Amino acid sequence: MNSQYGIFGLAAASRKISIGETLIKEIRAGRCKYVVIAEDASDNTKKRITDKCTYYHVKYGFIESSEELSNAVGKHNIKAVGILDQGFAKKISEILKG
Repeated sequence: MNSQYGIFGLAAASRKISIGETLIKEIRAGRCKYVVIAEDASDNTKKRITDKCTYYHVKYGFIESSEELSNAVGKHNIKAVGILDQGFAKKISEILKG
């Protein structure tokens, strides 16, 4: 795992991330600042999340694999993560854009 992804761990420890079904609710509620989606998530999952992000004007980016994303946030089998803090969102989007 890339050491620059440590910011995900900080966001998770600060309870500034959203995963699973609550991710869609956070996007709808306008609390989600940025969404990270695993490249190996199913096409249906990617479409559902990117469509929600587009509709609610939430920026999103992709990370190589769900394993990498899961390790970064310290959870198991994670396909997408919503970042709820503007500072974390800005830093993570910069990292993903390389």
